[in-house]
This record gives sequence, C-alpha cells and structure tokens, in this order.
Amino acid sequence: MKKIFILFAFLTTTLGINAQKFALVDMEYILKNIPAYERANEQLAQVSKKWQAEVEALSTEAQTMYKNYQNEVVFLSAEQKKSKQDAIMQKEQSAAQLKQKYFGPEGELYKKRTALMTPIQDEIYNAVKDIADLRGYQLVLDRASDSGIIFGSPRIDISDEVLSKLGYK
Repeated sequence: MKKIFILFAFLTTTLGINAQKFALVDMEYILKNIPAYERANEQLAQVSKKWQAEVEALSTEAQTMYKNYQNEVVFLSAEQKKSKQDAIMQKEQSAAQLKQKYFGPEGELYKKRTALMTPIQDEIYNAVKDIADLRGYQLVLDRASDSGIIFGSPRIDISDEVLSKLGYK
C-alpha cells in the first residue's frame, strides 16, 4: 500500500503538473517473444547445469573421503589422520572455490549472462527510447516489474510496438 501511495504521489507531482505523456511496456512479454533471449537462457541453463555437476562432483568426492576417513580413523596414526584431514579440507576448499568461480557475484555465470543478455537489453532499450522520442513520452514504466502498477490501459502499452520495431511478431 505504501508503494502504491508513493508511486501515486510521484506520478501526480511529476506527471500531473505538466501533463506529461507516459507509456507502459511489459518486459516479460517482450523477452518471451525474442528468440535470441530464449536461446541465451537455454545456453545459460546448460552451462549452469554443467558447472553445477562439476561442483557437486568435487563435493561428493570430499564427502566420500570423509566417510572413508571416519571408517579408518581408529587404524590411523596421528600423522596419517592429519594428512587425511588436510586432504579432505583441501577438497572441500576446492569445491567452494570452484562454486565461487562459477556462481559467485563476479563469477563465470554472471559474466556469461552479461555477455549474452546485454546486447538484447540494449536493443530493447534503444527501441523503447526511439518510440518514446517519436511519441513524446517522458516516462516509460515496466508493468512486469514490481512497481506497484495495479492497472494500465492497453492503449498506453507499447510492448507490441517495441517488438515490431525490433522486427518480431
């Protein structure tokens, strides 16, 4: 409710005073209708699955080493115990580092997603900007995001126009 009030206050103060024009787009709808986006998502899913399998293989290996260690611990000397514990810890650290490398905030998946999605997003942004400039819109809101839009008239939805400008549908 607070978001709706803030959005209403924002729209009435910024849009109401100068009678500015605005439009809506549905980014989910637009992206679902762009084959390159679907292909990029499939690529990301495949790569993610492959990398996840690598991480899980290392983790499983560390767990197996630990179970074997627990079964053998009574027969090992202090030096052997230390050696096996170090090997287990090193394997767990390797799994954690690999996970961070692939899935961390600046990891390979992030870089790949950025490389695949940025050109698509830029193309959409440029199409929206061109339409906004052509029609005189000062504000274009995304109805798919959680911005508190309860209702938007289909007359001000330019999603299909954006797709047409991009050469789809």
